[in-house]
Formats: sequence, structure tokens, C-alpha cells
Amino acid sequence: MALQTTNEESAYHALAPSPWIARIAGMVGVGASLGFSELLAGVVASVPSLIVGVATLVIDTVPKPVRDFAISLFGTADKLALGIGIVLIAVALGAWVGARSETNDSAGPIVFSAFGLFGGLAASRTADAGLTASLVAGGLAAAIGLLTLRALLSAGTKASGTDAVAGRRAFLVGAGSTVLFSLVAGLVGRGFSESTTETVAARGEVGLPEPATPAALPTEAMSLEVDGISPLVTPTRDFYRIDTAFVPPRVDASTWSMRITGMVENEVELSYQDLLDLDMVEQYITIACVSNEVGGGLVGNAKWLGVPLRDVLVLAGVQPGAEQLVGRSVDRFTVGFAVEAAFDGRDALVAVAMNDEPLPIEHGCPARLVVAGLYGSVSATKWLEELHLTEWDAFDAYWIPRGWAKEAPIKTQTRIDTPRPGRIGEGPRAIAGVAWAPNRGIERVDVRIDGGPWQEAELAASLVQDSWRQWSLAWTPTTGRHMIEARAIDGTGEVQTDVERPPAPDGASGYHTISVTL
Repeated sequence: MALQTTNEESAYHALAPSPWIARIAGMVGVGASLGFSELLAGVVASVPSLIVGVATLVIDTVPKPVRDFAISLFGTADKLALGIGIVLIAVALGAWVGARSETNDSAGPIVFSAFGLFGGLAASRTADAGLTASLVAGGLAAAIGLLTLRALLSAGTKASGTDAVAGRRAFLVGAGSTVLFSLVAGLVGRGFSESTTETVAARGEVGLPEPATPAALPTEAMSLEVDGISPLVTPTRDFYRIDTAFVPPRVDASTWSMRITGMVENEVELSYQDLLDLDMVEQYITIACVSNEVGGGLVGNAKWLGVPLRDVLVLAGVQPGAEQLVGRSVDRFTVGFAVEAAFDGRDALVAVAMNDEPLPIEHGCPARLVVAGLYGSVSATKWLEELHLTEWDAFDAYWIPRGWAKEAPIKTQTRIDTPRPGRIGEGPRAIAGVAWAPNRGIERVDVRIDGGPWQEAELAASLVQDSWRQWSLAWTPTTGRHMIEARAIDGTGEVQTDVERPPAPDGASGYHTISVTL
């Protein structure tokens, strides 16, 4: 019997494809699985993307140090990097499955089944997906991958046989055409998804109303003529995006509604048109991400149109004892901040427009929260679905269990935009940038060169206290290396601290310092 088994194994190995062919077959099988799943998600609205599901699971469960490192390394491209990483890991797993399939015929079915189950369960967690549709998508993707693997292994066996040249040619043609199909299917599916997202938003578009209280018009004195300085108003296309949604949720404004629940006299539900029918105000507000490094780019200034948050809450009637306002997104993200922020006079809006246009999908269409003076981690709910009033200790929003502070006022900050670190040219130039302290305003900016005395910079005229302010200092550099520091003083007289701290848990601090060499 042992001899017979040995002979069977020898026969199996003689017919098995070479190791490199088996690995390629596994990688192509996984590619086909992913490409098919993206195509299916694009053409069938009820079917979720497995890649998006896995990415969302990673975002929700990854340890805080890993997430912080990813943001510091990739910035606003962190989600793109995550998507690429997931695909690369899946393809590497495919190579391993292919290698195992060379000697173990059950490896492929086991691993692809696990792959489909895991992807389906992960996808079922996304806001617009059901468990059945997710598992069906995972099962079909696994089947496509397994069939592709088996077909290529069969072709690879012929490539190892007597007519090796013809066999290799057939294998390469099969593998190449499958890779092409996978790429096209994935791109088409993603294109359909994005097209559907745009169409969903467009169907619900309503002409924006004129604000009852328009924003102040910027004047020439509010912008300094300095090359390289951040503009007074950040163009929407350049505005940073940091959120937990791997892909922006599809929200149809024509069927969207927002509920006000919890510790209120009467629960209220508002449609998009109901919201537009309320008195709108327009205001310039600088918002920032709590994970922004000193001198970083996760901050921007825009003109927002929306309904004052206090007016929305008054419709429901806030009960005594309500201390925390929880904002819930359609993608299950939550924030929480003190109810008093809606009533203390600061600009706090349920915003529907940004820079004179309806909110872009990636910035929260159809409605989002914008609260002056609070980091986005505790206030900036995009794709807003619910405002829930509760006690302070009764609920911890998304970022709190992950190690971030529950109270996170934006710190007084400044950033040097120009010159950029590195080598500079001869001649007079400006050291210039922007400073912000929303809800307090900026009164002064100081610059220090090579550890010398602080010099007061020229400030552009103030737009509003919630907006950042441009500043500039004339400078003629000498030959050599120079260290440049900047600090801001806000409207309360508070001087930006020189204590260097990382973003976690409540925002980075310290002076923005650069090194230049002439």
C-alpha cells in the first residue's frame, strides 16, 4: 500500500505545474476574484464591494499607533495606500495558495472559501449592505477565483508536459487575458460606483437658497501678495479630507432625512427640503483635523452655508440635563461635543454648501456639521443622519475609545508656507504663512530667525475671527543655514505654546520650525 501511495504521489508531482506557474495561477485567481467583485458591486446597487468592506474593517479595528503612523506617512492619501495594501496582500496570499495547490489539491477551495466568507462578513458591516447580499458577493468572488486557479493550474500542467512550449503559451495567454479582464472589470465596477454616487447626489439637488445672513465679502487687504502663501479661502478641490469612510457613502438627498433624538421635548425629522426652508447663514470657518502635525496641511478655510445648529435644536426643544450632542453619520461614524457649543455664540452650522456650491460627496453631501473652534474628531460629522442629545458620560463617540480626547478645542497655531524647507535663492524674500484660532481670532504673529529676537509679522486684515489670517515678514537671508520659527497670539492674548506634543490625544503643539540654506 505504501508503495502504491508513493507511486500515486510521484505521478501527481510529475503532472503538477512548476512552482512559478502555480504561484502566478494563484495571484491571477485572486485578481479575478477581486475584479469580479468590484464589477458586481458597481452594477448591482445592493451588492457591496469586498475591498471597501475589508478596508472599513481595518480602519475601524487597526490599533491607534498604526493609524497615526499611516496618516503621518501618507497624509490624505492614507485610504489609497490602504486599498493598494489590501490588494497586494490578497495577491501575495494568492501566490501562497498557488504554491500550496501544487502539492495539496484542497488548499485552493479552503483558502478561497475563507477569503469569500471573510470578505462577505466585512462588507456586511458597511452602512448600505445586507448580510445576505454580502455573503453572496463573497461566495461568487471566491468561486470565480477558485475556477480561475483550477483552469490555470490545468494549463500549467500541460506547460510542464511533453509539449511544454505550447503549454506555456496557452498558460501565458490565459493568465494575461484574465489579468486584463480583472483590471477592466475592477475599473469599470469602480467607475459605475462613482457614477452612481454622483447620480444619487444629483437627483436630490435643490437650488441653494439665499442666506438670510450673508458672509462678509473679502477685501484686498485680507490677502497678501506673497508667492507660495495659502489663499485666504481654500479651493474645494484642495481642501483636506480625513474621515473613516474608505469610500464616501451614497446618499440620495431627495430621500435623505435628519432626526433629532434623545433628551428633547419632541423628536423631529427634517428632510433636505425642510432644512433648506429654514433661515440660512453664511460664514467663513477654518476647520482642522486633530491628527494634523504642527505645520501640517490637514486644515483649511472655506465659506459654509447652513442652518445654525441652535435653530435646529430649538425645533426639538433641548431638555435640562442634556450635556452632550452626538452627531451620527450614515456610515455609523459618531462625534460628541458639549451642547453649549451650539448656544455660546460661536458659528456652529448644519452645513449644506461649501464655497458657493452644494457639499461635494467627499465633504458630506447632503449635510454635515461645522463647529468653529472644535477639532473635526469631536464635531465634524459628514453625511449627517442624526443629532442625539444625551448626558456627557452616557456616550463615547467613535474616537474616544481609540485614545483621543473627548474635549478637543482647536489650539492656537501658525504655519510657515514660504520659504519651503531646503535650499533658497539669494535676494530679499518674504517669510509668510497663515495662523488660526477659530472662535478666538488671531491678533499677532511673531517670527524668530536663528534664535534671535521675536519680530512681529505684518498681518493681513481679518476676515472673521473664525477664519485663518495671512501674515508675512520681509527678510534678506545671508549665506548659510538658517532656522525659522513662528508663533501666533490669539484674540484672548494667549501665546501659542512652545511645548512640543504629538497630535494624540487632543492636537499637536509647538512652534512650526523650518531649516533653509542659502
